[in-house]
Amino acid sequence: MSGASHEGTSPSTVKERAEIALNNEFLRKAVKFTTERLRTGKKSASEEHGNWDLWRERGRQIRLHTIAHLDYYLSQFIENARANGVHVHFAATSEEAVELTMAIAKEAGARSVVKSKSMVSEELHINAALEKAGIESVETDLGEYIIQLAGEAPSHIIIPAIHKNRYQIAELLSKEAGKELPPDTSILAGFVRRKLREKFLEADIGMTGCNFAIAETGSIVLFENEGNARMVSTVPKTQITLMGMERIIPTWDDLEVMSTLLPRSATGQKLTVYMSGITGPRRPLDGDGPEEMHIIIVDNGRSLQLGDPEFQELLNCIRCGACLNACPVYRQIGGHAYGGTYSGPIGAVLTPSLNKNIMEWDDIANASSLCGACYEACPVKIPLHDMLVYLRNRKVKNGKRMMLESAGMKGFKLVMGNHKLYESAVKIGRAGQVLVKREGKIKAKIGPLKGWNSYRHLSALPKQSFREAWQELEKDLKQEMREMTAETKQRMEQALKTRKGGGNSHEQH
Repeated sequence: MSGASHEGTSPSTVKERAEIALNNEFLRKAVKFTTERLRTGKKSASEEHGNWDLWRERGRQIRLHTIAHLDYYLSQFIENARANGVHVHFAATSEEAVELTMAIAKEAGARSVVKSKSMVSEELHINAALEKAGIESVETDLGEYIIQLAGEAPSHIIIPAIHKNRYQIAELLSKEAGKELPPDTSILAGFVRRKLREKFLEADIGMTGCNFAIAETGSIVLFENEGNARMVSTVPKTQITLMGMERIIPTWDDLEVMSTLLPRSATGQKLTVYMSGITGPRRPLDGDGPEEMHIIIVDNGRSLQLGDPEFQELLNCIRCGACLNACPVYRQIGGHAYGGTYSGPIGAVLTPSLNKNIMEWDDIANASSLCGACYEACPVKIPLHDMLVYLRNRKVKNGKRMMLESAGMKGFKLVMGNHKLYESAVKIGRAGQVLVKREGKIKAKIGPLKGWNSYRHLSALPKQSFREAWQELEKDLKQEMREMTAETKQRMEQALKTRKGGGNSHEQH
């Protein structure tokens, strides 16, 4: 089985990839259903928790502090991990990380590797490297196992097979089983469970990711719901943990905040089903665990964000996927349309930032409505919508701009800056729309309207603008005010006469 990415054969732009996704009814329904369920779960979990924004701010402050002092906490973590008997390695690039992994596998004489879910391993395309070396690599997370069989990359950070429904999954697993399996989730999960048990027992190496690394003790922490990560980290003799360099938090007390924010934001759970803290390899009195443990700390472009006032907060991300579930663009096109390992708003910023190649990845920054839903959903308040604007700005400053768009914006500025030009443009537009207006809407798919009207309709200009209608309305209001004033004056004069009459009567008495 191969987990190799198919990025090289995919369409070249996000627009082309989105077009494919928008015409895939199965994908759109599957993504919409699951993201809606996750969003609803997060909303309920955060409301039930209470003081959610206070906890978000606590999480943000922990991450800001840690990243600001990343060199100190990394040094502390490495020192403590090595004191626990862990072999700690540092990889500046993806190539170095792969080389280190292959060297460890060679030394261990590995023929098979079982993996728990790890976005860093996807980022490094480690499965392809292992396969090339003749080493079997098996994903043990159910979603990851499914997309590995399909030969695809994950389309979501926490639910990699979000784009597939149970009928498609049953078809994949039936091929693996050599017999037809019904689209029943319990039967399908049961087949995978039996299949993977054999792989756990045969594996020479267990490979994990790292949700958080605790600097004060040199420990790593894994969050999961299926129990496969515990099997991966206890059964094989050798463990390799691939860890992004920003995954550090200072203390176990800080983990309390993160263990509250992450599962509620990711899946709407109060707590993740399994949370494993691993502090070194097996000790003499331990019942299980690896005999040898390696941690590969991966930079691969992360350090490029340090000291950057516009993008340093990108390293605060805890990989919950909440921004994907909230994003109206992701919910329509899914993850593969973004073209990289990471998708959604975080992927649209992270991919070009890690690669330091805004020109190559400029188009995914445009795959956003800039509505700010990602910021509202983020448990550590990363301003992703601002970062997307910064990326677009850098693209333009680097000379990458569309001439038609540039001319259009200049024209827009000219018209909107002169009220006479604006009024003339509205009159011309109102006259010109007669050719394409139907039932108060413009549905024509021509020129600049084609992209918009392919999926929605443009409202036609009304017969009168608000300003034009106001001029007529203002005349009526002034007339009403004049009439009202005259009537009010008359009532007041009448009231004064009545009071005078009453006063004379009183004097007579």
